[in-house]
This record gives sequence, C-alpha cells and structure tokens, in this order.
Amino acid sequence: MQTNLTVKGMTCGHCVSAVTEELKAIDGVQDVQVDLVPDGGSRVAVISDGPLDEGAVEAAIDEAGYELY
Repeated sequence: MQTNLTVKGMTCGHCVSAVTEELKAIDGVQDVQVDLVPDGGSRVAVISDGPLDEGAVEAAIDEAGYELY
C-alpha cells in the first residue's frame, strides 16, 4: 500500500534522511521515497504492509522537525 504525503520545511539531503528514518521506524513501513522540493512541499511516498496510523505518521514527521501540509 502507498500513502502519499506532502511535507513542508525540507531543504536538503539531511532533511530527507531525517524524515525517512522516522517514517521507517513505524511498524509496517517497508520503504520511503522522497521527492525533495526545497522551499516548498516535498512529496513523500510511504510504502507499507497496510494502512498507516495517521497519528504515528504525524508524530514521525514532527519528531524529524517538519510539518505535514
């Protein structure tokens, strides 16, 4: 299953790494693909075994230091 997110505040490769690491820590997440858009809304695709808990996704993005659009 793929969940598409838009994350604001990401500007570099370190940002991508931080968001990827936090999202991969969620149970069931198999892969994270990021299309970085500096100074805009970066597109993040989360591949998982099934539906993701929205609260866990929001907490992971927040922990990485960014915000969901």
